[in-house]
Amino acid sequence: MKVALFALALLASPVSAQEIDPNPPAGNYRLELAHGRLTFKVNHLGFSTYTAFFRDFAADLRFDPAAPAQMQVRAVVQAGSVETLYPDPALDFNAVIAGAEFLDAAQFPEITFQSTAIALTGDRRAAVTGDLTLHGVTRPVTLDVTYNGGWAGHPMDPGGARVGFSATGSLRRSEFGMGFGLPAPGSRLGVGDVVKIEIEAEFTNPDAPKP
Repeated sequence: MKVALFALALLASPVSAQEIDPNPPAGNYRLELAHGRLTFKVNHLGFSTYTAFFRDFAADLRFDPAAPAQMQVRAVVQAGSVETLYPDPALDFNAVIAGAEFLDAAQFPEITFQSTAIALTGDRRAAVTGDLTLHGVTRPVTLDVTYNGGWAGHPMDPGGARVGFSATGSLRRSEFGMGFGLPAPGSRLGVGDVVKIEIEAEFTNPDAPKP
């Protein structure tokens, strides 16, 4: 409710852009799930790109604009929160993807990512490498991350300091022990090995010094 009210308040806010400090301070930030989305995409039979997302995940960010290469992020995704938006209520397709043939959320309830290195690739871009633990297997994965900006605070923002990021990456599910449904060599009949990841995230720090 606070997030919705904040969005409405911004539309009616008399505060001008010149009055907002666009320089969020260093500190510990936490994902605001209302403005977070974790989507994955995989090829289906060569006919389309199947898309789903997770409803429940959290992330902590150690943010330092003066030393971006030293920043750290850790994320925890609840594997059982996968959402496929399958239209037929007769089949719980969320449970199929969360089941033993794919994510096996009963045995591996959490998917985690811990950053290990950040390499700047542009003015607002970086390659963020980290250890991804998925389906009981830990392997390095690199995300292409874009910093979208932020602010030190806004009179109508209960979250305090705020920063936003977009990220993309990919992995091979077979490398994480998920080989069910892979197409035979030379065939497209199945579900692809390469899984593309797309992330949108806003982090807030209500304890940051007020501008």
